[in-house]
Amino acid sequence: MSAPPVNGVVVVGLGAAGASLAWRLAGSGVPLRVVEAPGASGRRTQPRTWCTWGADGPGPFGHLVAASWPRVRVVPRRGADVVAHLGGWRYRMLRSGDLDAAVRERLAGAGVAVEEAVVEDAADLRAPGWTVVDTRPVPVPRTGRTLLLQHFLGWRVRAARPVFDASTVTLMDFRLPQPAGGVAFGYVLPTSAHEALVEYTEFSGEVLGAERYEELLRAYLHRSGTGEVEVLGTEHGVIPMTDARFPPSGVPGVLRWGAAAGSVRPSTGYAFSALQRQADVLAERARAGAALVLPPPHRRRHLLMDSLLLEALAGGRVEGAEFFTRMFERNPVQRALGFLDGATGPADDLRLMATSPRGAMLRTVLGRALPTGR
Repeated sequence: MSAPPVNGVVVVGLGAAGASLAWRLAGSGVPLRVVEAPGASGRRTQPRTWCTWGADGPGPFGHLVAASWPRVRVVPRRGADVVAHLGGWRYRMLRSGDLDAAVRERLAGAGVAVEEAVVEDAADLRAPGWTVVDTRPVPVPRTGRTLLLQHFLGWRVRAARPVFDASTVTLMDFRLPQPAGGVAFGYVLPTSAHEALVEYTEFSGEVLGAERYEELLRAYLHRSGTGEVEVLGTEHGVIPMTDARFPPSGVPGVLRWGAAAGSVRPSTGYAFSALQRQADVLAERARAGAALVLPPPHRRRHLLMDSLLLEALAGGRVEGAEFFTRMFERNPVQRALGFLDGATGPADDLRLMATSPRGAMLRTVLGRALPTGR
């Protein structure tokens, strides 16, 4: 189905995707409407912390970076920590509340009001010559080989003692009970010696009860030696990790985008950088009056690698803690982070594959190639 040329854009939702496109189109000359669910409806995206890395800032939002770090750390289940300096790169954090406020201010300056409404059917917002960019979540397709869930609880905490290294992100700390067919780790984003966002994150097939998340997060804080902490804020969420293809809306004039269009990296749950790349293309096409065609968020070879990893992880062929630890132990940090972000080329991908558990991954590949049954 060919997309119609654009005379105006309706952005539905002000999460990471919708906010990124609204920012680029505000004041651009492209007629623009923005529709967001009322706060009381329960349909708004919950507060989130987004992270990116690299030499440059996150798209046009560099001025909104709340904190950045020159080093990352991975803590294996046993053995020495892997600590790497990023050189000219930085690991950067943005808060969804800061982005939301900045986008709303920019829209107001361009004379665009944010309309508050619960959208049941994006097709109802269509008008001749306009494209509706629908960033609302959709049910996860069950058509893939593997579906895991990335589910987490995070607390922004203040410790009585200076216990955090404010120069270093703890990207993955695997000194936690590990789920069968998945992986669990701690994640620490320190903003000072006393304050940090600390998360318990799990990739597995089922979410946990609220009390269990709190129990695991408290246990991780205790193991990390933080002592008693004051909880300043909370984040929680569930991100599908699947190799299924997300279908388009199927409605002329409605473009589905964001997590609902596969922008989330299947093997890691990262999406913010991919959304910035896609938003650049969509905004350029809208300004040119061209049809809004969504560029692929991830390279096909990366999606294949992700699919194999998810299958090996869910099937117990690969121990997740070992896989990710080896990635950072045996590769330059920029190559490892580049792969997580989908920025590596074929040569680096081959080098990464050479450092993965070869036997387990080969069995996964052969399991697909060989016929099943008699």
